[in-house]
Amino acid sequence: MKTIGIIGGIGPESTVDYYKEIIAAFHTKYSDLAYPEIIIYSVNMNELMKFVETKNWSELSEWLLEKIISLHHAGSEFAAIASNTPHIIFDEIKTKSPIPLLSIVEATCNKAKEMGLKNVGLMGTKLTMEAEFYKKPFISKGISVVVPLEEEQQLIHHKLFSEIELGIFKDSTREELLSITKRMVDEKGIDALILGCTELPLILTQSKFRIPFLNTSAIHCESIITHCIE
Repeated sequence: MKTIGIIGGIGPESTVDYYKEIIAAFHTKYSDLAYPEIIIYSVNMNELMKFVETKNWSELSEWLLEKIISLHHAGSEFAAIASNTPHIIFDEIKTKSPIPLLSIVEATCNKAKEMGLKNVGLMGTKLTMEAEFYKKPFISKGISVVVPLEEEQQLIHHKLFSEIELGIFKDSTREELLSITKRMVDEKGIDALILGCTELPLILTQSKFRIPFLNTSAIHCESIITHCIE
């Protein structure tokens, strides 16, 4: 098995989820292989958000690349960034990385294609919903991507950073997120919802409105596990 490297801490709650998901797979489905070696670099989320807020992509790339190089020096044979938002510069750091990197966006896109989806909703940080890095791979595979309205995006982003990233899960917030989802189902005809922030599956724990909710963390973990045992 290959040694796994994970850039975590963005945010801490979902990093714990990644670790549990990977270990659970080797406790059940791959129990004959025992447990893999996992090296986690838990970074400072506030530092990352400063780059994101100022759209300083060159410094964000350098900052993340330093962390990946550290994972490589620590013994990781491949790595994954346990967060959706930093994937805005994934293609750039992938070409400079000393070890293979597994994309959460690519893994989710492949899963959507495999499921035969045609028109998906996307929920995540404001940057993830606004930018093209998530939409382009899906559109290239013939899958339309629908994002919430501007005021809904503001609400989702606020709730993520004032509550969910901090491990605060309110029923009222869950209902607000589900209300946004229902509107996209009713008005835009989405056939799935991408939980495009790794914290969202922690509050939207089950699918609703007869459409699947794509847990990007779980899909990414599935990709990590497959690469680990290949």
